[in-house]
Amino acid sequence: QVRLVESGGGLVQAGGSLRLSCAASGPTGNMGWFRQPPGKEREFVAAIHWSGGSTYYADSVKGRFTISRDNARNTVYLQMNSLKPEDTAVYYCAAHRTIRIVTDLEYDYWGQGTQVTVSS
Repeated sequence: QVRLVESGGGLVQAGGSLRLSCAASGPTGNMGWFRQPPGKEREFVAAIHWSGGSTYYADSVKGRFTISRDNARNTVYLQMNSLKPEDTAVYYCAAHRTIRIVTDLEYDYWGQGTQVTVSS
């Protein structure tokens, strides 16, 4: 069982930036970020292939968010720029146990989440 621990959340003004990190306790396959806004269902944000060579984004964050990973540190990052109040949510990190296509959003491991609040 791999444990995922997110960090980097906080309060930021609209237009600002935050970088989230997710450290895995061991090697994983693809990794991704999801978020759950207040009173809404959890939604996909971004995913990255194990190799780092392929990424996949939700339309709502394209051009503003960038996912990256450092396999030497078993860590995935989410750089969030031009933040909007509608980006306010609990952000969750997820990982595959094995290597799959980057658009496979059925993950095996989940973190506990980190709160991101964007004020207007």
